[in-house]
Amino acid sequence: MPNTLRRRLVVSHVLPLLVTIPIMGIALIYVLETQVLQPSLANELQVDARLIVAVTRDMPGIWRDAVQAQAMVARVDPNLTARVMLLDASGRLLASSDPSDAERIDQPLIHPALPQVLSGRTSTHTDYSAGLQSEIADVFMPVVGSQGQILGIVRLSYPLISVFDQFLHLRYLIAGVLVVGLLSGTAMGSFLAVDLGRPLQRVTQDVYRLASGQDLAPLPEHGTQEIRLLLRAFNDLVGRLRAAEETRRQLLANLAHELGRPLGALHLAVQVMQRGAAEDGSMREELLAGMATELQSLKRVVDDLVRLRDQLTGRLQMDRRPTLLGEWLSQASSPWRESAREKGLRWEVTVPPDLPVLEIDTNRVGQALGNLLSNAIKYTPSGGTVSISAGATEGEVWIRVSDTGPGIAPEEQAHLFTPFYRGKQAGGPQPGMGLGLSIAHDLIAAHNGRLEVESVPGIGSHFTIWLPSNEITADLKVS
Repeated sequence: MPNTLRRRLVVSHVLPLLVTIPIMGIALIYVLETQVLQPSLANELQVDARLIVAVTRDMPGIWRDAVQAQAMVARVDPNLTARVMLLDASGRLLASSDPSDAERIDQPLIHPALPQVLSGRTSTHTDYSAGLQSEIADVFMPVVGSQGQILGIVRLSYPLISVFDQFLHLRYLIAGVLVVGLLSGTAMGSFLAVDLGRPLQRVTQDVYRLASGQDLAPLPEHGTQEIRLLLRAFNDLVGRLRAAEETRRQLLANLAHELGRPLGALHLAVQVMQRGAAEDGSMREELLAGMATELQSLKRVVDDLVRLRDQLTGRLQMDRRPTLLGEWLSQASSPWRESAREKGLRWEVTVPPDLPVLEIDTNRVGQALGNLLSNAIKYTPSGGTVSISAGATEGEVWIRVSDTGPGIAPEEQAHLFTPFYRGKQAGGPQPGMGLGLSIAHDLIAAHNGRLEVESVPGIGSHFTIWLPSNEITADLKVS
């Protein structure tokens, strides 16, 4: 059995041809010889026999005189290719166009068709025999006189040896056509098999190279629909692996940046205090406040990583409780008001008092809202505005965080909720790991809600949290 896919494909394409074409050829030859050629010969004999019967019906003397009968046979024989026999009314052989029948003249002919012919009916017999002396087509036709009596019998036959060359030529012709078809089919089948196996072999080789850590280029998507689908799936896999590798590198770069900066500041503060700054009360308080700020930054990085782990492992549990949304929003947003005012931003809150009671995990929704407010304050320049608004529609409640920052380009908006993605904001790189929006998106999705963004470059951005107001679902997990 072939041990490679390509060889098996070649065999699977060629083997049916090697089996079916010879069988079809044999069947075709048999059908042509038995259903076409033999009936055609029999019809031809019947036509010739009718002509001879018509001529001899007005010559009753030949049925009593073997010499006249032989003269009649000699006269019609040059115009015929079949063997001609004339028999009298009793079945005795009077004349034959075959010289080998000379010894049988004036002797009764023994043949199973004679009783039928002597009763006035024509007998036609065909035989597909391999014996060279047997007749392949045989016609017995009675000659009936004017009084309805049997005058004699005309027999025309084609011996197999006389048409063997014709049959043989037909077989050679059909065999030649079948051989050409077989060779053409084999060549075409081999080409198709190799063409089918080539992309599979290429994908197999690239999968092995991919497993070995080599960089790969996308494969051209050619071939049948199934092969194109396989190649498209492979290219998509390569793209995902590249994205995962890029994400891993981005994570390491972000971690190095986000951990390195506060750790460096803490290390410097410790060195300053070790050199005597701790003796100065005001200097000590300033250094400790700075260290606390840097530790808070480190805690925020660690919290983001913990939330990312919960997203990936599905361990995020929802503790939903009935919450008066309007009251909760005022409390959850108040800590960010001071951060906005310290940066010189205008702070606006528009929350109607009649918002419904929702079953939510206030800690998780608060994390999502905090991430949105943190980004809005971070990217809005001094003198700008950060606002919170809320409202209710049929079946949903919305919470919107708006800013007058630089906005987000349309091509970047599709990637905002991708982990580790950080937009190209004006003013250069901003601190953060690019996890805030991704975490917010998944926290809201865990509440069967959605997070949407609308942004116009140069004008600002609107992030809207949509939560269902008619669903109560407990103990959900982020998958």
